[in-house]
Amino acid sequence: MLQARYLNKLKELPEPIRQFGGLVTITVIVILSFFILNIFWGGGEELIEKMKKEEQRIAEARKLSELISTLPPGILVSYEGTDHQRLSEKQYEAVCNATTIVSQRAVMGANLINFKAHKIYTINGNKIDETFVEWNKENSKCFAGFVLSGNNVGVNETINVSGEALSFFNTGIDTRVYFIKNF
Repeated sequence: MLQARYLNKLKELPEPIRQFGGLVTITVIVILSFFILNIFWGGGEELIEKMKKEEQRIAEARKLSELISTLPPGILVSYEGTDHQRLSEKQYEAVCNATTIVSQRAVMGANLINFKAHKIYTINGNKIDETFVEWNKENSKCFAGFVLSGNNVGVNETINVSGEALSFFNTGIDTRVYFIKNF
């Protein structure tokens, strides 16, 4: 009897109020469902650790970006620069760590000196398999290079070309290895 009385009162309410009440009820049910699911299958400590690592990575990227933005645009050469475009060792390391692109000019220069690399590069249609730029802590030097392979044209040979990265080109968006010494 009491249930029927309350149901009749709910049926007498205007349609917009009943729809709004239904929307609020569904919203509460969804929120409670996610709350209950989070209790059983929430990320917890692992998720927090991942978030902290990502925040650190973003902070480091921001610092490197700020450093690069303070450098003058153009070619930057460590230790051997002219026109006040020398990098300190700290800047050299930071720019090396921030650089991911080996420019086409550096590849072509290396290929002109290394005949085998030039031959593979020409045969495989100027395809570079991999490039790398990495800081060597032992020597306090930046090394860059690339890997060429003739596998896609039937030449069973792979060549690694690497050397010390001395020059970097600052495009304003990124830095690129511009010149490699000691191929």
